[in-house]
Amino acid sequence: MFRHTPLRYAVLAILAIAALMQAFTAGYFGLEILIEILILCLLVLALDLVAGFGGMVSLCHGALMGVGAYAFVALNVLADLDPWLAALGAVAITAAAAWIIGAICARSHGIYFIMATLAFGQMAYSYVFESPLFGGDDGMGGIDRFDLSAIGLDLNDSRSFALFCLAVLAAAYLFATAILRSGLGRSLAGVMHNEKRMKALGLNTWRIKADVFGLSGIIAGVAGVLAAQHIMFISPGLMNWTVSGEALVVVILGGLGTLVGPLVGAAAFVVMKHELGEVTTYWHLVVGVILIAVVMSRANGIFGWVEARWGDRIERRLTDATRSPAQKEVSTDA
Repeated sequence: MFRHTPLRYAVLAILAIAALMQAFTAGYFGLEILIEILILCLLVLALDLVAGFGGMVSLCHGALMGVGAYAFVALNVLADLDPWLAALGAVAITAAAAWIIGAICARSHGIYFIMATLAFGQMAYSYVFESPLFGGDDGMGGIDRFDLSAIGLDLNDSRSFALFCLAVLAAAYLFATAILRSGLGRSLAGVMHNEKRMKALGLNTWRIKADVFGLSGIIAGVAGVLAAQHIMFISPGLMNWTVSGEALVVVILGGLGTLVGPLVGAAAFVVMKHELGEVTTYWHLVVGVILIAVVMSRANGIFGWVEARWGDRIERRLTDATRSPAQKEVSTDA
């Protein structure tokens, strides 16, 4: 079962403090980078839920984020719905689309699963690119932001919007954690490690995969809604397979199947992109070299390497520190 170690709690606290400091001290450009990181964190959180804990490596999660963004804009702009209702509808549509994709692809494995999800993503991209209803390759604008004036927040202000995105990410993380700790999450872990055995126990394994894929679609849909609100414009590029590929790179870079690692990877990736982008246009090469080094080192990403090196040591020290003198004496005598 998924659990939080002291190291994971510590990294989460460091990330939260860093995000809050950035939100309250940064200028406009720094806030835009923070918002970009937070939205990417939502996407990679959704991807890690299925790839890291279910073994379903998806290349359509970028497209699912795009579905959320386009569904939100269609309901808000074309149907003239209130932004909050449009957001709920968009998340529901994305979750339904993700469940259908998961159900269809659930019986495939490995490269076949990857290719099937890639095909679904490219189908969505091609449809939107050619659709006059959704603006084709020109995209769509005229997007409204949520109205939180009742609690004194103006989301048209970058600082307020960044704090709102941080709160949404925290809620999404708790949601993902609740899934992994539930019976469904434990069943998913069993399916990933030995699907034949889980079938022999009478479990409907394709339904487990589809359900988790649909739940991850909720988080991807939320990321799409925030992406649309952030730029207040969407285009088919949001649904391109490269968005899914980039998200997968971030998950591997941070630490697959850790839930915390992808958040570290998202922050590192976006910061590297902007910092290296000022020095060279070939910043992808640098990121590629780092990714190759991570994979060749056999470490599970940046966080996985840290966890393997110091996680057990920190947990032992904390356990020793919380033991009573009598317990320590009994342990020593033994």
